Amino acid sequence: MKVLELVRPGLGVGLRFLRIDWVLVVLLVLVASIGFAILHSAADGNPDRWVRPQMTRFAGGMLVMIGIALVNVRIWARLAYPVYVVALVLLAAVEFAGAIGMGAQRWIEIGPIRVQPSEMMKVALVLALARFFSSLEEEDAGRWWTVVIPLVAIAAPAALVLRQPDLGTAVTVALGGLAVVFLAGVSWWLFAAGGVLAAGAAPVVWGFLKSYQQERVLTFLDPERDPLGAGYQIIQSKIAIGSGGGFGKGFIEGTQGQLGFLPENHTDFVFTMIAEEFGFAGAAFTIGLYMLILCYCYAIALRVNGAFARLLTLGISFTFFVYIAVNIAMVIGLVPVVGVPLPFISYGGSAMLTLQIGFGLVLSARVHGDIPVGRDRDGPAWKSKFVK
Repeated sequence: MKVLELVRPGLGVGLRFLRIDWVLVVLLVLVASIGFAILHSAADGNPDRWVRPQMTRFAGGMLVMIGIALVNVRIWARLAYPVYVVALVLLAAVEFAGAIGMGAQRWIEIGPIRVQPSEMMKVALVLALARFFSSLEEEDAGRWWTVVIPLVAIAAPAALVLRQPDLGTAVTVALGGLAVVFLAGVSWWLFAAGGVLAAGAAPVVWGFLKSYQQERVLTFLDPERDPLGAGYQIIQSKIAIGSGGGFGKGFIEGTQGQLGFLPENHTDFVFTMIAEEFGFAGAAFTIGLYMLILCYCYAIALRVNGAFARLLTLGISFTFFVYIAVNIAMVIGLVPVVGVPLPFISYGGSAMLTLQIGFGLVLSARVHGDIPVGRDRDGPAWKSKFVK
């Protein structure tokens, strides 16, 4: 009976379906449609190469997203810790039984399906931290373990991802978790102290980086030091973006992307294809759609009740923002190349499904956001300046 009350707390399936924020869903479809078009161009007009597999993955992920949205957010709160543990176990399993691809050991093969646990951890970590902070008693808010436990929960998966090795994903996992900690109201002085410690530890961390990771940092600082080797990709990316001008060279008319000068033009450097073929206008339109999605997520966070739903929505939104910011900064040379895909546009399944699961949770918070979770019934015990 209790399970039934959780699944259907006075809202029928039809009413829950209508309460989904369909504007947000349409915005996600629009972004994905840009991806389909650019992948079609990157494949030189061959839809079977990347477009159809990408469309199939996206359609399946949308069904998963809507299914998650229809489930009461209280269920996701109760499953938060088990989901985190399962994701952590899968991350550890990669070390012993992971599949190797593109020179790295990052995937787990489950029958015919290959999954990347590090991507799933991005959502699992936000889910667990939102549950942790929303369930604190007021008298526990200032105790040391209310900061130490979340930091350990962040450090454990980040360290496992670094061993794969995958610096870009480790950074996005850590940033997503730290964002929830910050939004929960932890003093910014702790973040400042952590920044100072991180800066002091940089020489030590440098020694633990793989040689190719060190090369990426050096290339970021001076791409011209090896223009035909390590610096080739970022140099070609800048050339392509600059040559696009205001309105681009036209669909399937780019030179750098179409003539093979730009490696990975369908994955990490897909934004370069947009800028070359559609110019500043196309790039600005794409970024504008992303910003509109973020604004909608923020609006949802303001409308829902309780710390769990708000922290969950804001945490997923920030993770989405990190994907966007790191990828675009990477292809224009503002940060080292770390292999972070452009959401819903870059070719690939794991990152896209992860984000669709995340947005499913955001929509669940919207659909069931007027139903308090745990201690949120009396308002959040954790005193946050961001989550009231």
